[in-house]
Amino acid sequence: MRERGMKSKKKTYTVCMSKVAVLLCICVVAGIVGCGTKTWKSEKNRENENAKFQTFTANLFVQEVSANTLTLHYTLEHPETYGITSQEQRVALGSGNVDPKQTGVGIENTSTAMKKFTYKELNRENQLTYDVIDHYLKDVKGSLPYWLYREPLNGVSGAQTQLPVLFSEYRFSSEKDVEEYLELLAKVPAYLDELMQYETEKSEVGLFMPKTVAEQTIRQSQAFLEQKESHYLITTFVERIRELEGLSDEKLDAYIEKNAAILEREIFPAYEKLIRDLEKLKRTGKNEEGLCYLPKGREYYKNLVRRETGSDLTVPEMKRRTKKQIQADFQAMEQALGLWIGADRADGKETATQETVGKILALGKEQTQDVKLGEVQWMLGTLEEKIKGKFPELIETSVEVKYVPESMTEHLSPAFYMIPALDRYGENVIYINQGYERDGIALFTTLAHEGYPGHLYQTVYYASRTPDPIRNLFTYSGYVEGWATYAEMCSYYLADLKKEQAILLQKNASILLGLYSLADMGIHDEGWSREELQTFFAGYGLGNQESIDQIYDLILSDPANYLKYYIGYLEFLDLKEDYVKENGKEFRQETFHKCVLDVGPAPFELVEKYAW
Repeated sequence: MRERGMKSKKKTYTVCMSKVAVLLCICVVAGIVGCGTKTWKSEKNRENENAKFQTFTANLFVQEVSANTLTLHYTLEHPETYGITSQEQRVALGSGNVDPKQTGVGIENTSTAMKKFTYKELNRENQLTYDVIDHYLKDVKGSLPYWLYREPLNGVSGAQTQLPVLFSEYRFSSEKDVEEYLELLAKVPAYLDELMQYETEKSEVGLFMPKTVAEQTIRQSQAFLEQKESHYLITTFVERIRELEGLSDEKLDAYIEKNAAILEREIFPAYEKLIRDLEKLKRTGKNEEGLCYLPKGREYYKNLVRRETGSDLTVPEMKRRTKKQIQADFQAMEQALGLWIGADRADGKETATQETVGKILALGKEQTQDVKLGEVQWMLGTLEEKIKGKFPELIETSVEVKYVPESMTEHLSPAFYMIPALDRYGENVIYINQGYERDGIALFTTLAHEGYPGHLYQTVYYASRTPDPIRNLFTYSGYVEGWATYAEMCSYYLADLKKEQAILLQKNASILLGLYSLADMGIHDEGWSREELQTFFAGYGLGNQESIDQIYDLILSDPANYLKYYIGYLEFLDLKEDYVKENGKEFRQETFHKCVLDVGPAPFELVEKYAW
């Protein structure tokens, strides 16, 4: 098998500053809900019940999205169309150290309000929304006993790297946006201090992150501080504000100067303080291995896996399902290789098996870090065209491709997709990280993951169906990343490859992701050491000590990260297999894809319930 680098997977960027995206800390007014548990019989009463439920979710959406300006800005281009007035838009970044008791009270309040609705009187769409909210509340409630096990400063999706990207992409549609941006930026030091208060609490009870994870977070923070005079939060601010019409030269210069001053006097010192604070705490962690070595660590891991994957499989069941898929992929590779060699021999070629595999897995252009934007746009256009007839038709949309800032290339994913606002979903951004070597087929499949038919496609398709806005506030990574991984695997068969080539490359990619997932479960559920991880990969002819240390540190930093991609992908494969069995000769790819996409991000038990 070919290794494409033991580094973090691709990802979407959201605006939540913790694993618990929506806290739902609200007190629902009885007058808003007030529908009781009476069984309504008339159509008029059913209409009233559905209308009251939609009023409830609309109020819930407004309260939640208004609580954090960063969330509001990235969720809505025009808040006023959702009834959010300027008075409700207090500039706030949220808390880096939320009280779990307060969260628990909010969950109970919302759960109580939900119970006042007559579920069977709701229409199908509202029942789905009800089920998603109910499932999410139960997931968050189940995570409360493990509140101090979370790691908001992890090396994969920690606030130290996520915040700068979100600020660099903050849209300026009006002067008001500029002023809010600057006010928000000035709140970052307090937010980072709150995160460190949380980390101190973790340290005091022996739950601080492993030293290697802390050192990775420190390196990322140090990278943020490089090139201060030409920092990307300066250059991107200048680019965006110069595109804003109606500003005088005096105001333009004043805003540019103020942004630079906030960075110099507040943001850069805040990151320097974050580094110092982490240096003080980095040796206080009691565990340098998997979660299972922490008190209740295995229980926390099981809870985390369920939330991250959206699957109702247990960890042992996931291990068995993963091994089954790896075995099936190996068999498919052997069959494809046999057909390939057979064709060669029919042509009079005596190609050795090892040489043949090497040639196929080395397909594509020579490895390069110089990815041209024109080539990226061409590949995206090719993918958009080739998925027609296999996936539901998508509305016309645009995508801008940008490079990751040079100072952050080492610390960000190979590529990522920025989720657009609900009322601006026709405009999309994909970032390409020039710090990763990639060949032609690797770039093609990466763009399938991020673009068509992956994240961009799924996000825009679902948004175009105008679902209840509250659905967009719930993070179901297993569905979202599982779909993008499924799309990535499909893209091998959309590339300009022979069938056998596509099979070998796709199965190779699937096997590697499956092995990383087994490693995740091995480290955190079984307690594998670095030596045991090396033995595991050596059994497949993979890995040297340096790469094994990289993958071990990555899995330590963000437990269950690989599982949301791989188990989510397997869930879609299983849904597809069930759909094929049910429909037989009537099965159509496009119809299956429409069924699962129409449900939208949700736990897979609900996808199965509502897809058909």
